[in-house]
Amino acid sequence: MFSTGQLIFAAIFFIAFVIVIFYSYRKDIVLHRKYYKGSLYVLIGFIFFIIFLFVVKEFLQR
Repeated sequence: MFSTGQLIFAAIFFIAFVIVIFYSYRKDIVLHRKYYKGSLYVLIGFIFFIIFLFVVKEFLQR
């Protein structure tokens, strides 16, 4: 399906991408803590809301 060269390129690209993202996050961690303090609670709220929707869907299908 993919040639060896394409797989090697994908692996190198993925590793480089992860390194750049990690470096960028570490560089901006002070700003993230300052401006995104309550974002974890918003994420938890969205996850619970999606779980709630799935539970309601399963309940209504029966």
